[in-house]
Amino acid sequence: MSRLPRLRSSSPDRTHLASDAGPSLPGRTTTSLKRKAIIEEEEEAGDQPRKLAAVGATRPNRPLQPSRTATNTRGAALPKPLTKPRAPTLTQSTRGTSAPPTSSKPPTRSTTSRTPATRVVSGARPASRPSDDKRFNELQTQLTSIEAARAADAERLARDMEAERNKVAELQANHLALSRELATAKSQELNQRRELVHASDEIENMKKKHLREVADLEADIRKRDRELREVNEDLRLCRSDLERERETVSSLKNTISHQSTAQLTLTTQNHTLEAQSTALQSQIDAYARTVSELTLKLESTQKQVDDLKKEAMDSELVRRKLHNMVQELKGNIRVFCRVRPVLPSDLTTYAASLSTSGSASSGSEGSLDFEKSKEELQANLAFPDTRDHKEIVVSSSSSSATGQERKEIYNFGFDRVFEPDSTQAEVFEEISQLAQSCTDGYNVCIFAYGQTGSGKSFTMEGGATDSSAGMIPRAVEQVFRVAEEMKSRGWEYKMEGQFLEIYNETINDLLGKGEFDKKKHEIKHDAKTGSTRVTDVEVVPLTSPSQVKSLLAIAQSRRSVAATLMNERSSRSHSVFTLRISGVNVGIDGCVGTGERCEGSLNLVDLAGSERLNVSFANGADKERVRETQNINKSLSALGDVIAALGEKGEKGEKHIPYRNSKLTYLLQNSLSGNSKTLMVLNLSPLAAHLQESLTSLRFATKVNNTTIGTAKKQVRTS
Repeated sequence: MSRLPRLRSSSPDRTHLASDAGPSLPGRTTTSLKRKAIIEEEEEAGDQPRKLAAVGATRPNRPLQPSRTATNTRGAALPKPLTKPRAPTLTQSTRGTSAPPTSSKPPTRSTTSRTPATRVVSGARPASRPSDDKRFNELQTQLTSIEAARAADAERLARDMEAERNKVAELQANHLALSRELATAKSQELNQRRELVHASDEIENMKKKHLREVADLEADIRKRDRELREVNEDLRLCRSDLERERETVSSLKNTISHQSTAQLTLTTQNHTLEAQSTALQSQIDAYARTVSELTLKLESTQKQVDDLKKEAMDSELVRRKLHNMVQELKGNIRVFCRVRPVLPSDLTTYAASLSTSGSASSGSEGSLDFEKSKEELQANLAFPDTRDHKEIVVSSSSSSATGQERKEIYNFGFDRVFEPDSTQAEVFEEISQLAQSCTDGYNVCIFAYGQTGSGKSFTMEGGATDSSAGMIPRAVEQVFRVAEEMKSRGWEYKMEGQFLEIYNETINDLLGKGEFDKKKHEIKHDAKTGSTRVTDVEVVPLTSPSQVKSLLAIAQSRRSVAATLMNERSSRSHSVFTLRISGVNVGIDGCVGTGERCEGSLNLVDLAGSERLNVSFANGADKERVRETQNINKSLSALGDVIAALGEKGEKGEKHIPYRNSKLTYLLQNSLSGNSKTLMVLNLSPLAAHLQESLTSLRFATKVNNTTIGTAKKQVRTS
């Protein structure tokens, strides 16, 4: 087996000869002679380097296969020795391997025809011309060269044949050795297979025997377990019988003992009971005197409790009056201003406007120097009133036509100004008293005003965490908490809520189950009760603040939003959440109440973004968005007209109030007409790019803050 690599790496000629070796030796000799004649002709013609035929071009090289004789029998018979081939007889048809004659002229017909005649005559030379003698000599020379070449070819062929015979003998010897090794390997393999089969049979028999033994042992174990269970059961029964017998004996002994001492015990008990009866009679007399004393104390205490309950109810009326007086002193329409902080999204949106010193060249938000970039984007806003927090100062600089820098400073004052670091809890702390007024029977309206992206929705609805909850969930939670506290003062409340949207002067029900614009909702005002109702809207009874959070999530998913140039997802509609609360004084623990009834409402309004049309849609390509912005600005303008008309009415007397100019103002008519306590939360963007929009919002809020709409009236009905 180790000789195979050497055979494969032999020369191409040897491989070819080995592959062509067979019993037909004359055919192989003829092929070799032809190949050698062709090679010599190529060497003589043009001295070109000879080219051997590619070995394996027609037959692939493959390793020697053992013969059937070597496979089947141990002593393989060697093939017959090769016979030495004889040189072929030279005839006129045999092609010579020597060079052609040097004469360029072919022999003539006459010369060729006379040549045999010349060969027939021996010893006599016919008379001929000198040219014929010369031709004859040339032919004789060619014949001699052909004979010499043939002798050289025969000698070279004999040498090649001898070398080939040696190679064939070596290959046969290798073949024989490989055949023997293969036979030996096969015999060893057969022996190993027999041993393997024998071992497998033994293993299989041992497995079967082992399985039988395991089955027998398992059967014995199951039998032993069954016997053990039976023995344990018998033992348990014997023990239970023994215990019953012991208990019977013990009970009999106790009965005998008790019967022997029963008479003595009964006699002793009789004397004891007589003594106890005397003592109990004296205790009964003492208890009777104590009960009479406690009855007198209970009557006096009950009288004091009734007086305290009446005093608590009276104090509740006083508290409501004082609370209402405080709210009226603060003003029935108040304005808060809140400036949101600079957000990381602002840096991304306005990264192009940042200078190189702001580290905006890298283009990634993580690499921006937040503090420097924030100072660069932020407008010049100041809050000089550090004690009462009621002022905001806006500074701006611009270039005049002459190129000189012109600085302008604007001072604005409101009821409360919240700086960018103010929290949701701090904002609601100022609003919580208005939620108390709602339970007292007043209409309360809180609306957020400001341009798109100034934080109105965050102020009203808030975020997902409890610390970032907005005014709507906090106000509802405050109302529920106050209603629970008022139960101890004889009041019972029922609450219900609705959530509407005004989009393109159309009212949509955010809590409804149908599609928008399928129902025509109408606004109805009740002049007697001062309440406002909208037809065909879903009014949900409220039982807990968590229910309000789920309603807000449903409404948020249905609210109309769209993209503008000012904000990627800007609210394009006004949302109005209305919480109606009705209460009745039923008394406390049997104390008859006054029967007083009150109805209040809390309107929490998130207005759409107020912005100029040329800022929100610079190119005017989206006609639908342009129409939305026009309707938003129209409704906000109508709100400003209503507030201005209310201010003029307070100064000059009767004046027409244009509530019907907008669905928003008509819906909030009772909240703006003086029968309500109104709060406007102005939201401002801190960015310098929004400075002009911020100034417009501040001027509008100042006009609202300077308006007096009268005194709120309590909605009370007596049963």
